[in-house]
Amino acid sequence: MIVSVHDDLATDVAALLIERLASVQATQGSASVVLTGGGVGIAALEAVRRSPGEVDWARVDVWWGDERFVARDSEDRNELQARQALLDHLPFDPARVHPMGWDDGTITADEAASVYAASLPAAFDVLLLGVGPEGHVASIFPDSPAAVDERRAFGVHDCPKPPPTRVSLGFSAIQSAAAVWVIASGEGKADALAAARTASQVELPVAGARGTAETRWLLDEAAASRLPVER
Repeated sequence: MIVSVHDDLATDVAALLIERLASVQATQGSASVVLTGGGVGIAALEAVRRSPGEVDWARVDVWWGDERFVARDSEDRNELQARQALLDHLPFDPARVHPMGWDDGTITADEAASVYAASLPAAFDVLLLGVGPEGHVASIFPDSPAAVDERRAFGVHDCPKPPPTRVSLGFSAIQSAAAVWVIASGEGKADALAAARTASQVELPVAGARGTAETRWLLDEAAASRLPVER
């Protein structure tokens, strides 16, 4: 696992993401990324929009790690925030943007998750994850049914953080990514990150955020304050 500490976390995440996607495209023609929400995640997308680099955005497949199961135009949707920050401003191919299902009154979160799971590729190139102060990633919370669910995507109910109903990738999908990057800022994340080094993914789901080729924690000074890293 690589741990790096950044003064301007969102800008550095954006630069690293652009570099990685361009590199993947140079070798295989297209690239895939799984987006995360949250303050830093969306700020990183805004930074990508400002300096999009040499990526051919029309050949990037976009997925999400989790989504709030609310109306599609709800401000709570990670998809809406990502579109406002990035996707509506660069030449993405709409057919390669894959939002999770939403609550339109005709489908349940479990059904939306089943549809999403069936559409997922075998693996992703880069998967971004935020982390909560209690150690959750995507919508997988500590000691919850989601933490032991082996499906690639599933509905999450009675979430301890509102809104209570979500759709989330599971560990089987998360851990298929070549690179998994955990992005965290603030002292409120520090204890969970420090404990995750020895915890199980059921106890602290961030411990299960692992890639097949690379696992990277991108942190600010406060989030890294309990970790034994050079700063």
